[in-house]
Amino acid sequence: MTFDTQAMSTLFILFVVAVAMMIAFSIIRFLPPHYRRPGLIGLALWLIYGGTLGVSGVIADATIVPPGLFYLLAPMIMLVMFMARSNVGQAIAFSIPVWFLTAMESFRLVVEAFLHALWRGGQLPQMLTYHGANFDILIGISAPVMAWLIASRRISDRLALAWHVVGIAFLANVAIRGVFTSPGPLKLLATEVPNMAIGTFPFTFIPSLMVPLALVLHVLSIRALRKRTSQEHANP
Repeated sequence: MTFDTQAMSTLFILFVVAVAMMIAFSIIRFLPPHYRRPGLIGLALWLIYGGTLGVSGVIADATIVPPGLFYLLAPMIMLVMFMARSNVGQAIAFSIPVWFLTAMESFRLVVEAFLHALWRGGQLPQMLTYHGANFDILIGISAPVMAWLIASRRISDRLALAWHVVGIAFLANVAIRGVFTSPGPLKLLATEVPNMAIGTFPFTFIPSLMVPLALVLHVLSIRALRKRTSQEHANP
């Protein structure tokens, strides 16, 4: 089967649009009114920023100092830290039901399908797929079940926390491998082919949108679960 780059790109753009709409729906449906407009503006700016880095070839450029990926990773780390430590992140975590945050992680199953297709097309190494060292598909598959268990209170908050921690570990595993298999000086892992997809638009939205989204969902869920656990201990 031949790798149809144009068809794959079109399908992935449609997927990005669907994910963006899912985030926008969450903002409108669950966040307090005074957070909705800033949230939608922030989402739009993030998509424009990540898309611009991808289209311009900055992400793929390993010759500049610092490497192009830095301009993506630095703001992503700051976003995650902001959600993990700020009062705004706390308000968001407490506004969106934990089961819904957990269910949203199921989008990772579709990401894995695209990674598989990109591997078959020679755009990234097998290591980054579920045929290799990427276990992220397990989170995508189990997310709907875990969301139902949380919503129906058939699972303890401690087990739910453990699931989210494992999800972060799986995500970190593939994200680090993705960086260290990219072309240029950052390629520290030997693979059959370099990770070309990380710098090829529109698949640049994998590191610029899908990875931070998955991580932020885990962080918000953990904040909400820890708060709920502490409240239950305070009010037995």
